[in-house]
Amino acid sequence: MAEQANENSLSLYLKLYFDEDVSIDIVNNLRTRGFDVICARDVGMLHRDDDAQLAFAVSQGRALVTHNRHDFEMRHAQYSEARRTHCGIIIARRRPRPSHVVSRLLDLLNRVAAGEMINQLRYV
Repeated sequence: MAEQANENSLSLYLKLYFDEDVSIDIVNNLRTRGFDVICARDVGMLHRDDDAQLAFAVSQGRALVTHNRHDFEMRHAQYSEARRTHCGIIIARRRPRPSHVVSRLLDLLNRVAAGEMINQLRYV
């Protein structure tokens, strides 16, 4: 019973997929804090187009994190128009230090459950 409760609580936490334009330092920082994060490099998705990146994130039940605002705003709109579901898109503004992006992501991760990110576009 306790194992099932742990599995249910884990599903509340947002799982993240970082496309290749996000610094590996950001990915590693979140990993060391215990968050469930993977990146394009981990899963053989380097140099794949944005449609493939988002499709992969969806297939894994993960919100996609990117710096690529324009293209992923467009993909979010396409998914909405087609009534397709994604697990969230997080657009992280490039900042002088990776720690600044991590701080913004941590704030989001502490406030938003996985279910709340379905079909959402958020900016950090």
